[in-house]
Amino acid sequence: MPETRFEVIDGKVELVPPADESHGSRHSKISALLEAYAAPGYDVASDMLTRTSVKSDLAPDASVFPAARDPRTGGRQLEELAFEVLGTERPGHAAKKARALAERGVRKIFAIDVKRRSALSWSATTNTWEILPQGGAIEDRALALPLPVRALVEAMSSDDAVAQALLAKRNPVITTALDDAERKGQIEGRLAGKLEGKAEGKAEGRIESLLAVLAARGLKVRKKHEKRIRSTTDEAVLAGWLVGAMSCVSVDALLGK
Repeated sequence: MPETRFEVIDGKVELVPPADESHGSRHSKISALLEAYAAPGYDVASDMLTRTSVKSDLAPDASVFPAARDPRTGGRQLEELAFEVLGTERPGHAAKKARALAERGVRKIFAIDVKRRSALSWSATTNTWEILPQGGAIEDRALALPLPVRALVEAMSSDDAVAQALLAKRNPVITTALDDAERKGQIEGRLAGKLEGKAEGKAEGRIESLLAVLAARGLKVRKKHEKRIRSTTDEAVLAGWLVGAMSCVSVDALLGK
């Protein structure tokens, strides 16, 4: 039921109570994640009405759907991914919604269990929720890159995952900051009067960019890491590290220990 606190499932009006702190906070994090991870040509919405039948009006907590209008009706297209946050909501109610959405044609439905800190995927085959592995990721054409499951249930991981997505999608603000850092390194290299000022400056720029990316992702750069990075002058190696910094799980993994 649009603009109300009620949903209609199989003709029965059900109250959807306001979110408590944990539910509302996780809902917000998931919306931010999906905004960052949505592939080109897709849009994201929160609590958007989806009519699953003549008797049912539902509103998933978050949805990913094609941005293009439906060529036949001129309206929005059906969401391809739907996400529900399970806080005070009854599991049986969430299962009803998932079943209705799947029957309507939504390709994938997920649920985030706030209390158990777990992510679930609806299985039409077993007609129930299945737990997703914490170390796994959701891969789908509607996402620009795999969405880490851990990011859906942990706040710190959510922030890292958003940063990773923005880097991978070459967000203009991020790329401008990296370019500025590289230019700063080039200028400092030239001002230092090094014999190979241009090459050294470029390398210094890559080093500053690399350290900026690692810091933005919250990865701990130990003294030994920084010493090794700053002592490296091979541009190809630095360029490879800079690309790898956007998705590596640790600085040790990036530098190969």
